[in-house]
Formats: sequence, structure tokens, C-alpha cells
Amino acid sequence: MLHSPWSHPVSAITQEERYGRLSRLRERMHTDGVTATFLGPSESLRYFTGLVWHLSERLLGAVVTDETLTYIVPGFERSRVESLPHLPGDILGWEEDENGVELVARLLGPIGSLALDDALPLAFYHAFAEEMGAARLVDAGPLLRSIRAIKSPGEIALIQYAMNITLGIHREIRSTIAPGVAASEVARLIDKMHRDAGADNGSSFCIVSFGAATSLPHGADGEQVLEPGDVILVDTGCRIDGYHSDLTRTYMLDGGDRDFERAWSIERQGQEAVFEAAKLGAPCESLDDAARNVFARHGLGPDYRLPGLPHRAGHGLGLEIHEAPFIVRGNKTQLAPGMCFSNEPMIVFPGAFGVRLEDHIHMTEAGPHWFTTPAGSPTEV
Repeated sequence: MLHSPWSHPVSAITQEERYGRLSRLRERMHTDGVTATFLGPSESLRYFTGLVWHLSERLLGAVVTDETLTYIVPGFERSRVESLPHLPGDILGWEEDENGVELVARLLGPIGSLALDDALPLAFYHAFAEEMGAARLVDAGPLLRSIRAIKSPGEIALIQYAMNITLGIHREIRSTIAPGVAASEVARLIDKMHRDAGADNGSSFCIVSFGAATSLPHGADGEQVLEPGDVILVDTGCRIDGYHSDLTRTYMLDGGDRDFERAWSIERQGQEAVFEAAKLGAPCESLDDAARNVFARHGLGPDYRLPGLPHRAGHGLGLEIHEAPFIVRGNKTQLAPGMCFSNEPMIVFPGAFGVRLEDHIHMTEAGPHWFTTPAGSPTEV
């Protein structure tokens, strides 16, 4: 196999850890009465086997049974798969005039259930249902998410390292921004900084918004140029061995805007309320409630009404930038050691500005722990 050089002070995920993940998957399969699990070209495939592949119309993945790990690949891609890092296992190829789903069905035989990766497109589900019968298919989503939601010390170390990189870049960018700068220029510089720090392919995403565009949670289309007195929102992250950072800062270059500073203070109160509510065993929805209660006391909302918080208060983080557990109303999942999630109860004032301060928490045996130190003031990051 080909391996990229590793130059970071934190360790990459080892084969031994992946074998442990497969063992937990097999234990859960046995408990749930699942004969086999098919991992599609998703982050779950990477999580359990180390193989990184991107979705296409051709079926590629891995079949996990109690005793075997078998890769299902297009025949002409076999040599490439062999060259990529992955746990050892048989590799079965199917040719262009054949059907990869039929190959999986032949491998399993006529008896037993197959749990399908929930990241597979619907077209593949229909192909499996036609070939094997829908009654034999099971949603693997709950199975995979329950394992992936509990991060190991190695995963937490990778996320922490990525977060440290991105927070440092936020601080450096703050010192370079001035009226007249274009948002695209800031985004390009952030990408270069992530690349220079050794992140996987630079920035995994970057939102730079000025003025009224900060009231749009995921940014505005088109170019923006910073005007004096504009609110600035920068939301960006990177990946280290596939694990994400994700940090947002909202600030002004100069103090003195009373409306913004009041809103910024309320936002920080909301963040702190989420952190304080993050007790072991607490349902995820209670953290979302905690932020909304703070905002309601200041006349914002209620619920999803604006001005106020228009979306959930946070999301899980790992190999996917949005994954379980979700910090949202109705999610009764109880917080447990190893869970990692964002704390970002954004306040939106439509047409004026928005304030999102996003840091992440990981749950320890002693309770919540910040990955990064929250912002210090309306003019700092």
C-alpha cells in the first residue's frame, strides 16, 4: 500500500484501533441479529477499514460479517484500492457488464439480513431490495452512529489538534482584516494557512461574511467587501487524518456599537448555558433548551422565531462535520463520555447582523470540556 508521510505531533488512527471498531460493530451486529453490514463509500467505511473512497454510480464498499471483511470494488479500480491504506481483507471485483449488488448477494447467500450503510444513495437501496428482497435489508444507521458517536482518546487528540490549528488561524486572520478587504481574499488566505499547517487539503470549508450577510447562517452568495463598522463573521475548519475542526468567531474591529455588543454578550451567555447544561446523562435536547431559555429572557425568540436562534444549538463532530449527536429539540440521546459536539446557539437579527460563536465540547468522565477557549470580547477571537 502507498502511505502519505505523517508529520504531525499527534498520532494518526492505527490499524489496532480500527480492529477494535470492527469488534464493536460485530458485537452490535450479534446483539441486533444482523448477519452482515455493508459499508458504502462513506465516512463509516473510512472509520472501520481506513479505506477512503468517494461516491460514484459504481458500487464500492465492504461487507462485514462475524468473521470476514470483504471489499466489493469495480474490477478496473482493484489495483487502486490495493494501493490505498485499508485493513486487510479479500477484494472481490465486478466488471462493467456485471452488477456489484449481485456480487454482494452471492457472497451472502439466500439467508440472513444485511444492514445497509445509511449514507448510501436511495438508488443503491432499491438495487439491493430488488436483488435480495426488502425484508432482508436493515438500516445500519443507528448501529453505525452509536459506535461512531463515542470518540476514542486518539480521535479526541486529532480533533483537538485540528481545533488548535484553526483557532490560531482565526487569531492571525483577525490581525490582518481591515476595511476594503474582500471576503474571498480572506477565505483564500485562511485556506493557505490551513495548508501550511499540514491540514488535509487546506480548509475543509470557509464562510467569511461582512455586515448584513452575517445574518445569513451559511453566508451570502457573491463577493463582499468590508466596510468600516461592519460586523465580521468567520466560520472555518480543516481536517487532520479526516477529523474535523469547526470554529466560528463574530466580532467588530472596533468597540462601541452598543447593539452589537449587547447581542454578542447574550450569545456568550447562551454558549455558557449550553456548557453548564452538558451533564453526563443529560438529554441532548436539554442543551438546546438551555440556550433558548437565555435568549427568551432577553426578548429573543421564542422557539425558532427571529430575532433569535433559527436552528439547533449544536451538532456532533468527527469524520463528518455534522454527525451524531445533534443538540436539538426532540433528541433524547443522553450525553456520554467520548461524545463531541458544537456549541453554537446563533442569534440572527434579520437584515442587520448575526452573531455566531462556535466552540466544541467533548464529554469526559468528569463532565464537559472545551476543545477551545471561547472568545473573550466583541472585538477579540
